[in-house]
Amino acid sequence: MNILRDLEPSSVFGYFEEICSIPHGSRDTKRISDYLAGFAAEHDLSYVQDEYNNIIIRKPGSTGREGEKPVILQGHMDMVCEKEPDCDIDFSTDGLRLKVENGMITADGTTLGGDDGIAVAYALAILASDTISHPPIEAVITVDEEIGMLGAAALDMSVLEGRRLLNIDSEDEGHLLVSCAGGVTASVNLPVESGNMDALYNDPVFIKLSVTGLMGGHSGVEIDKGRANSNVLLGRALYDISRSTAFNLKSVSGGLKDNAIPRMSEAVLVTDRTSIAAIKAVCEDLTAKLNAEYSLTDPDILISIEETPSNEALPTAMTEESGKRVITALYNMPSGIQSMSFSLPGLVETSLNMGILFTEDSKVVMSYSVRSSVGSRKDELVNRLGCLAEALGGNVTTEGDYPAWEYLENSPLREAMISVYEDMYKKKPVVESIHAGVECGLFADGLPGLDAVSFGPDIHDIHTPKEALDIESVKRTWEYLLKVLETI
Repeated sequence: MNILRDLEPSSVFGYFEEICSIPHGSRDTKRISDYLAGFAAEHDLSYVQDEYNNIIIRKPGSTGREGEKPVILQGHMDMVCEKEPDCDIDFSTDGLRLKVENGMITADGTTLGGDDGIAVAYALAILASDTISHPPIEAVITVDEEIGMLGAAALDMSVLEGRRLLNIDSEDEGHLLVSCAGGVTASVNLPVESGNMDALYNDPVFIKLSVTGLMGGHSGVEIDKGRANSNVLLGRALYDISRSTAFNLKSVSGGLKDNAIPRMSEAVLVTDRTSIAAIKAVCEDLTAKLNAEYSLTDPDILISIEETPSNEALPTAMTEESGKRVITALYNMPSGIQSMSFSLPGLVETSLNMGILFTEDSKVVMSYSVRSSVGSRKDELVNRLGCLAEALGGNVTTEGDYPAWEYLENSPLREAMISVYEDMYKKKPVVESIHAGVECGLFADGLPGLDAVSFGPDIHDIHTPKEALDIESVKRTWEYLLKVLETI
């Protein structure tokens, strides 16, 4: 590719470009894991590749520092795979098409995977160098962080000696993250029954209802931006339509990742051809309302319909009762911010995001990312989903439960990193907590006495096709990382 060949630091951007050429979406990490294992073997570094594809690569301390306590460099190898509707990239087979413009690196039509490919690139550049001063290093690169931090949850941490961890998975330069919310993936499962619709309508027709034009974003970091959720808006549209004309719901779908605010959703309806005009009028009216309501966050929302062909001789869809239960759930399940923190003003305490919606066989599934810095409130929110689901004849299942990362009053690593930052930039860094899952919580839970800080370069609009990595920020953060390793 060599798109990034003229950028500095060349070693970092060289490895980043190699990473971008290898498919590495969540749950598709074998190839990138093997690449990392091959890198370790090529550089005569000891490594462990576990059955989940997590990688631990060890490197002795630089000359004169071999006897120091090790430091853990940590990031994740998987990326969120989102693309524009007209993009022809197949994430399972194709590399990304990188672009450099206005000081930013982007990918043509897709997410970039700067979250967290840049952490992997930093680690590889350090591991490959024989001139950088550093203590012994344990580079821990995990899988499936983007779908519930499943790799870190499965990692055997007993093999790690380090009790200082540099997590390079933050997206704001000059910000040191020192605690985070816990979370869990909760899936609402609603059983549905289907039947033949031919007798209900004189001239049955299939209609695809689409919700498009949304901004999307990270369901933790950007949950406070007021951005619309296409799955939630789909429920609103379906309810509005149900008040004006009769139809039966065939399917609903939207979103690809529970931790990404969905940008597009759709439903397929069966109705009478004479109802198309009424449905179109509802969509136009709702589009106008939503454009006004979300004028500052999602100004291009569009609710639209189109007739869609079917190969069914006799049209089938959900029964009226099943369709009503699905619409009731979509329209009434809690969504977005549920409470703000009183101890840390401006910090979201508890929230949830319906990131994935799909119809499968005889059920509809709504998958949520539930987050809170208070464990009991996270549990209560899952219970509330369960209460509503059970009332509608369904249930809730959970996976990927991870703990909050609690603030350490005494953190030598944090204080050292603050001091290095002040020396380099003559100003204080922002020390903060975040309403999003960070693997530091799992590492802190598995490594008693762990002292951890998360940081990284500026990455804009992560988890969307507009994701952009700031080139100069990558360079400054690299210089900062090297100074931290030299100092601690």
